[in-house]
Amino acid sequence: MATTSTSQQATGSSRLARSKVFAKRVSYKGGDAEKARANIDLIKVLSAKKGSLLAPAVTPRPKAVRKSQNTPSLRKSITPGTVLILLAGRFRGKRVVFLKQLKSGLLLVTGPFKINGVPLRRVNQAYVIATSTKVDLSGVEVDAKFDDAYFKREAQPKMKGTEEEFFGDNAQKKEHPAHKIADQKVVDKSIAAAVAKTPYLASYLASNFSLSNGQAPHTLKF
Repeated sequence: MATTSTSQQATGSSRLARSKVFAKRVSYKGGDAEKARANIDLIKVLSAKKGSLLAPAVTPRPKAVRKSQNTPSLRKSITPGTVLILLAGRFRGKRVVFLKQLKSGLLLVTGPFKINGVPLRRVNQAYVIATSTKVDLSGVEVDAKFDDAYFKREAQPKMKGTEEEFFGDNAQKKEHPAHKIADQKVVDKSIAAAVAKTPYLASYLASNFSLSNGQAPHTLKF
């Protein structure tokens, strides 16, 4: 019965480590043992560093934007005073009055809030339907302060998530800034006066848009 070699295990795998096998192979071929040991040490260092020595030291840099960010073009059907129908968001189905296009390309619209509860807000023109109804805004001046920075959220103190913060006596309720409420009233006053000049326009703005069974939106004329 053949006996198993001392250098081989019963499973056929070598009992020596890879570095030992490498050293034996070099010494067997007549190589320098000192050089073999140096190579083994280098392999160990590289494996310990997990390739960090091979990776080049690259400083991350922000990607340069070569194209200039231009304001998207406005659809020809959307002009100041055009009544729009919102198709998405919290006030979807509401009719609003378009005031102006902001630098970001978003549309500045209002209900007005006094008529249908839609405040001054920004909307994407991709999610609105432009109607043929218009409000005469010749006597209405939209303040230049209504820009993209005007609608940025103010920084709020970070909450710890305790029950007292939500249900306790000191629970803080989010309140709309007073200066924005005042601005809304000024804009509503001027636009409401323009809406009142056209009969039934106020009730038209107050009603919601909806489709009944069998109505195809692409066949409707707005």
